[in-house]
Amino acid sequence: MSETASKALGVPDANRWKALVFIALAQLMVVLDATIVNIALPSAQTDLGISDANRQWVVTAYALAFGGLLLFGGRIADLWGRKRAFVLGLAGFAAASALGGAATTGSMMFGARALQGVFGALLAPAALSLLAVMFTDARERAKAFGIYGAIAGGGGAVGLILGGVLTEYLDWRWTFFVNVPFAIIAAAGAYFVIREPEGSRNRSPLDIPGVILSTLGLVSLVYGFTRAESDGWGDPTTIGLFVASVVLLLAFVVTETRVKAPLLPLRVVTDRNRGGVYLSLGLAIIAMFGTFLFLTYYLQVVKGYSPIQTGFAFLPMVACMITGSTQIGARLMTRVAPRLLMGPGFLLAAVGMLLLAQLEIGSAYASVVLPAMMLLGLGMGTAFMPAMALATQGVQPRDAGVASAMVNTSQQVGGAIGTALLNTIAASATTSYIKDHIATAATGQQRQLVQLQAMVHGYSSAIWFAVGILVAAAAIALTLVNAGRPGGGAVASGAGADDELAVPVVAH
Repeated sequence: MSETASKALGVPDANRWKALVFIALAQLMVVLDATIVNIALPSAQTDLGISDANRQWVVTAYALAFGGLLLFGGRIADLWGRKRAFVLGLAGFAAASALGGAATTGSMMFGARALQGVFGALLAPAALSLLAVMFTDARERAKAFGIYGAIAGGGGAVGLILGGVLTEYLDWRWTFFVNVPFAIIAAAGAYFVIREPEGSRNRSPLDIPGVILSTLGLVSLVYGFTRAESDGWGDPTTIGLFVASVVLLLAFVVTETRVKAPLLPLRVVTDRNRGGVYLSLGLAIIAMFGTFLFLTYYLQVVKGYSPIQTGFAFLPMVACMITGSTQIGARLMTRVAPRLLMGPGFLLAAVGMLLLAQLEIGSAYASVVLPAMMLLGLGMGTAFMPAMALATQGVQPRDAGVASAMVNTSQQVGGAIGTALLNTIAASATTSYIKDHIATAATGQQRQLVQLQAMVHGYSSAIWFAVGILVAAAAIALTLVNAGRPGGGAVASGAGADDELAVPVVAH
């Protein structure tokens, strides 16, 4: 390693904590956008004349672009420099958001959402990889990732509140326009404050076949689950998309073993700890995304909450997620092995899910929903923080972008799977319940009651599956992740003799 690079990597950046503020702000904007638009969707659909059949594209256009281009975005961040990719991603995301807010037709809205996804795929891995290369001291790294993890986990629920307030008191267009000041502040702050360590870029030629295969494979996978939700698992197009995704992603893996400068060096994912993190995190997101959706519908449709009331009902979970991430995960990460936070964290979240599986029409918020959400938030916050830190720990700085992109990819694919899979289970259970009980309903009021009971039964059935998924995530974390605590021994991160520029992970 050169003396310059050694100095750059060994001496902490004096502005790193200021930089964290702007990185966290950008992450908050991306996470908020995922839920804030869902609240505004009914109003936007009416104003723009979007049909029921096409309204899914407001969400799907973003998901496909974001999920499909994440690996490419991470590699571009490694190639161009993470600061440059971060600022460009913010500028593009702001412009796309302004376009969405000014949309006059459905097509214009779909295009704006796709553009948001494109720039989000550049922004998200750049943000996480900046943290990875700027915070190298174990204790500081724990605090930084604690804040980042809390925002990543809890920001979506905050989006429900903000989306409800903006839609109800201003206009749905402000759910897009609100991104612009966020992006301008974060970009300006990043430009003046962030100093990326020297010698951390990966200037190898771009792996074009890898870009094409990974993008098409991930788009096919995400769209396959989206189609499964709307058209069923047996739909020929759905099956075709899944088959295509398997073929394309297998071809991508084969390609990465043969090219000189792979888009995703397999050392990033074959490392035992990082592989365990990606897999357990993806499973946890499957359980969490589906459950958030069910809770939102339960509170609004069954209990009659307004969008704003629903958002505030999620606040205790957000508070517990922040507590778990910053007060438990961050404080204990330098004292215990990551698996001893991730495994129990996922199990605690599973206990929260277990409470939610008992939901009935008459269930009280204070006695069932509130304690369940608090356990869910505390568990997820505790688990997410070490998971995100470990996903980029020990990785070579030249691979930090793609390693960060893999974290986002596991979350994005997990979200698509969770929404489709758990929705399908819920819908099937709901239909079965109605079929078995509707004959006994003599009046319109009784039939309406049966439909509500069927809906809650469907949610409960799907949440039972989510409990099992979280237990599986805990088992994977406890068995696969074998890294020691950052300040107390060797971390089995796969950093070998060839990892000349490996990020230091031992406490100073």
